[in-house]
Amino acid sequence: MNPLFLSPEHVLQGGYFNATLRKLQEPNTTIEPHNLMYPIFLLENEDAMQSVSSMPNVYRYGINKLIPALVELVEQGLKSILIFGIVETLPKDARGSSADCAENPVVKALPRILEACPNLTIACDVCLCPYTSHGHCGLLTEKGVIDHAASVKRIAEVALAYAKAGAHIVAPSDMMDNRIKAIKDALVENKLQNQVSVLSYSCKFASSMYGPFRDTMKSSPMAGDRKCYQLPPGSAGLAARAAARDVSEGADFLMVKPGLPYLDIVRQTKDKYPHHPLFIYQVSGEYAMISRNGDSSEVESTLMETLTCMRRAGG
Repeated sequence: MNPLFLSPEHVLQGGYFNATLRKLQEPNTTIEPHNLMYPIFLLENEDAMQSVSSMPNVYRYGINKLIPALVELVEQGLKSILIFGIVETLPKDARGSSADCAENPVVKALPRILEACPNLTIACDVCLCPYTSHGHCGLLTEKGVIDHAASVKRIAEVALAYAKAGAHIVAPSDMMDNRIKAIKDALVENKLQNQVSVLSYSCKFASSMYGPFRDTMKSSPMAGDRKCYQLPPGSAGLAARAAARDVSEGADFLMVKPGLPYLDIVRQTKDKYPHHPLFIYQVSGEYAMISRNGDSSEVESTLMETLTCMRRAGG
């Protein structure tokens, strides 16, 4: 008897020696259109289209350029998008007044996107940082620290404005305590709770991988950083408590952000809340690394590997 052959269960390779058998070993890891949500960076200038130097093949669109691009993607199978508004001429002030004003690019674009792509599910990122003069995700006191009550109230106002304009999902990314309850309360009060979902950035970590995104959005803080309201990278316990908080306040979907360095948090969250769909945000720094990983076939191979691993972890 071959001394390497210890027992039948030690012979693994008989179960994955061809492509079909390998697929059987990867349950619940398929990548289908409904598994993907495409980020959209929306400009005020309706006829503009700007390339993003830090992210190859990524563009900022005015609505007139966005619509034909979206129609083409929907024809190819795209099911959902996540919109981020960028302001360049609208004023930025301490309370982020432009986040939900009538001239806000997201508020203006939603009806047009719905008309052009009636079967597309539209999520809107809800945060104040692109619209505040200080660049933070909440409102500040005179001493420059987060004013919690005022921040949550303002974030709920912005979420409600997007919901009224036609968003199917509002996605608060600010990480302020109790903003999920404030948003849910606003939706219920306006009888929108059965028409608009809440996707919470539940486990959002303070990461160095957001750089290209903040460059794209022009949303870096003017002073300080966001470590006091985004999670420390080494903390699994705070991530568990943050997810528990958002589930208790009525979040419909949860999120872990960034993706690959935090797949243990994905599994932890999915194991705790198996009945909540769990999103993973593959952030701009991750995209930048993948997109520079050789030719198009190598980029595609790396991308599919990372997405498969995210599905394996519970996304």
